Amino acid sequence: MTLKIHIDDSAAPYEQVRAQISEQARSGVLPVGYRLPTVRGLAESLGLAANTVAKAYRALESDGVIETRGRNGTFVAAAGSAAERELASAAQAYVERARRLGLTQADALAAVQDALRAAYRG
Repeated sequence: MTLKIHIDDSAAPYEQVRAQISEQARSGVLPVGYRLPTVRGLAESLGLAANTVAKAYRALESDGVIETRGRNGTFVAAAGSAAERELASAAQAYVERARRLGLTQADALAAVQDALRAAYRG
């Protein structure tokens, strides 16, 4: 696993860790079942505080990208199913909220496209 933290990047270090691990898991660079370094080990190798890496791991676990098995360690989770279910649920909640606000389908879609452009820029 190779991660690079750019201090001058506008994204916070924990977000850079989260995004890079997520991308590597999604692309298959980190296969399902791959054991990730400990929080302290990764923090030390990246020159970050342990709390920064722990925050990234918590976000990744919440997203269903990784799973913690207690003292056995942290592993890349089976891709897709949990993350896809959560995404579908979030999309449904967004659609319901947009309709309650009286937005048209075009307005709701435009807002999502703007958010995606902002999140995935560069």
